[in-house]
Amino acid sequence: MGKLTLILGGARSGKSAHARRLAEERGGRVVYVATAEAGDDDMRARIRRHRSERPAGWTTLEIPRGVAEVFTKDPPQADVIVLDCITLLVSNAMLAGTENEDPLDESAAEGRVESELNGLLRVVENGSADWIVVTNEVGSGLVPPYPAGRLYRDLLGRANQRLAARAEEVYWMAAGIPLPIHSFRNAPSAPSAGTRSRACS
Repeated sequence: MGKLTLILGGARSGKSAHARRLAEERGGRVVYVATAEAGDDDMRARIRRHRSERPAGWTTLEIPRGVAEVFTKDPPQADVIVLDCITLLVSNAMLAGTENEDPLDESAAEGRVESELNGLLRVVENGSADWIVVTNEVGSGLVPPYPAGRLYRDLLGRANQRLAARAEEVYWMAAGIPLPIHSFRNAPSAPSAGTRSRACS
């Protein structure tokens, strides 16, 4: 059974850099799973920068969604797998095939995200590699003013809770400093898949 490390924090808090450091320290064959899609010039520049920061010997897989399908069909040889990031994986799953939906079908979006996360956790459980997973905390700011934004915040928050409940290590990043969270094992259980949280939970 694979080990799971979760790294979360705000934007530009040093999450990806810490994930790279952990992967280098653990050594062995590293596979980097990138979930970003180059939708515009800014994102293309960000992707190029991230690529340049990775060690040359790492294998990079670009998987915007369907992580479980890729790893089940053709599992890579890896001792450590870095997934960067859940933030975009949830967004990609939530919005998949919704170009003509107005408004967004919330139930269908929840189902797609739940399926993505279930698959990912199944791959972690069934494999032997260490997983280092990066995600954002988006619930500490203002409430999004539009329904899709509120739905995304809720879906990502629940995904983070499920990952943290499964993880052996959880780090909170603040200004580039990794803060180990030691008490998460004693926290209340995360909500089960499909459980809708209350507005202020």
